[in-house]
Amino acid sequence: IEHLIKNKKSIRTCLIECSYHTTFRNEVKMDSLHSTMNQHIKGKHLSFEERVIIQLRLKDGYSLRAIARELNCSPSTISYEVKRGTVELYHGKVKRYKATQGHDAYQAHRKNCGRKSDFLRKTQFMRYVHKHFFKDGWSLDVCSNRATAVGEFASSDVVCTKTLYNYVDQGLLGIYNYDLPEKLKRNTKLHRIRKNKKKLGRSIEERPKEINKRNEFGHWECDLVLGHKSKDDEVLLTLSERMSREFLILRIPDKTSVSVMQAFKELQRQYSEHWNDIFKTITTDNGSEFADLSNLEKVSNTLVYYAHPYTSCDKGTVERHNGLIRRFIPKGEAIANYSLQDIINIETWCNSLPRKILAYHTPDEIFERELDLIYQAA
Repeated sequence: IEHLIKNKKSIRTCLIECSYHTTFRNEVKMDSLHSTMNQHIKGKHLSFEERVIIQLRLKDGYSLRAIARELNCSPSTISYEVKRGTVELYHGKVKRYKATQGHDAYQAHRKNCGRKSDFLRKTQFMRYVHKHFFKDGWSLDVCSNRATAVGEFASSDVVCTKTLYNYVDQGLLGIYNYDLPEKLKRNTKLHRIRKNKKKLGRSIEERPKEINKRNEFGHWECDLVLGHKSKDDEVLLTLSERMSREFLILRIPDKTSVSVMQAFKELQRQYSEHWNDIFKTITTDNGSEFADLSNLEKVSNTLVYYAHPYTSCDKGTVERHNGLIRRFIPKGEAIANYSLQDIINIETWCNSLPRKILAYHTPDEIFERELDLIYQAA
């Protein structure tokens, strides 16, 4: 009644203020030390109750900064809110802020919040992904980044790798999890170095640490890929260059050390005088088939290192590429069932696959660039 007579406020305004202050006092009494229910948290949106307070304070002649201090928020927040919730009254002669109008504008803006799906707007890129995924065997990451790396699409016309995987989970691309060979086979194993019972040559521990950085060309890893477990089946000798990820597949008649050395002699004749610049080191495992590989050191400058036993991660590059071969030649399948052209096609596909670690260039592109530098220096 005092506010009604002294401040000439309406009965409705007095009742709203009385209700607000009564509620505030009751909540403070409940927890006067820790309660923050009536304290506006910076970064949070205004509530309808806070908009009512703004309406009342503006009617009482409070400045925007005074209202901001009371609500514990920025004056800019109050200014933007007043602009959104101001309505014209009396044929535009009077402008006044209304809490209901401000809240309605807030709800309308909220409907437009959040990132919208680009799937329908970027259908051309989706067709590009679908084509290269199934036809060329590219991963979703390669599809997303190779498109911009070679200039086929502008960055605004593609979506990122994470978004493509989200589309797969949502069933939008026509690609499913069973189409992604690496997504479902992740299996972490405890790494343990066992004592080496055989000493075929230099240990990998003697290999220079600079090789681990992959900044220098000419350091290779070597392994065998077996087909059917029979003495009559052929095997594949695989080599991978650590920097460029260039992959070589050599078909040999069996997994004896004699066949392995014969394959290396053929490879040495192929690169002739450039052998020492291209094959600086070779890292392999302790299998008996590589027992004679250290003999390369007697006829060339190539150094041979042997990994720790039962530690395939010491030569992870070639092991990773062997996994790519298994997409075409499953375990237990006889190598003899595949023609020489089939093996060449697998090697070509591996070397023409854009890689994230190569800035979405292909191993062939990096390898040819390094060979050109070697030939020019010669």
